Amino acid sequence: MALKIAILASGSGTNAQSMFDKIRAGVLDAEVVLVICNRPGAQVLERARRAGIPALELDHTACPDRESFDRIMVEALQEAGAELIVLAGYMRLLTPVFLEAFAGRVINIHPALLPSFPGVRGAADARAWGVKISGCTVHFVDEEVDHGAVIVQAAVPALPGEPPEDLQQRIHAMEHRIYPQALQWFAEGRIHVEGRDVHVLPGSRPRLAPDRDWLVWPPLEEGF
Repeated sequence: MALKIAILASGSGTNAQSMFDKIRAGVLDAEVVLVICNRPGAQVLERARRAGIPALELDHTACPDRESFDRIMVEALQEAGAELIVLAGYMRLLTPVFLEAFAGRVINIHPALLPSFPGVRGAADARAWGVKISGCTVHFVDEEVDHGAVIVQAAVPALPGEPPEDLQQRIHAMEHRIYPQALQWFAEGRIHVEGRDVHVLPGSRPRLAPDRDWLVWPPLEEGF
């Protein structure tokens, strides 16, 4: 049975689109039961509608506090039957109200190699620091910013003097691969967590050979 996921997003939704595409291609065994966006008119809502996926626009500014907004989301997500909550460019901190309702079932992607450069400017901060390798991280979400256990990371080269947007494009390209891959591991029941150690149990798909310009661990598999 397909893994029932819900996506929380605030912006253009390119990571959400990568999930829609992998599902449509038959590579990702998941069903997106709901997309929630907290910014009215964001492009992710149109992407969801074009894909025939239920989308809910919830303006967080209409709520008196974070907890009341999160309660509304929890109710909608539980009603939709979501099994795993996927943050894809969701630009708000989740409260204990939300995290307790979906304990151990909320994941996020961050555009840097955690634990370095957490926060909303992760990619820009890494570039400003002059790192030689940057990348992205899929991780569990807890009550601290970009703190939860790491599931998978991808590294890309950061070239001296290049425009920040060039590095960002390389990072995004890897985000669109490792995030659906992590979801497939969840769908296959292969994620095993021991404290901060996240293990991916062996599967049937062949692992891809590493490319000279990037490193992913655990390795990507066929189709991703």
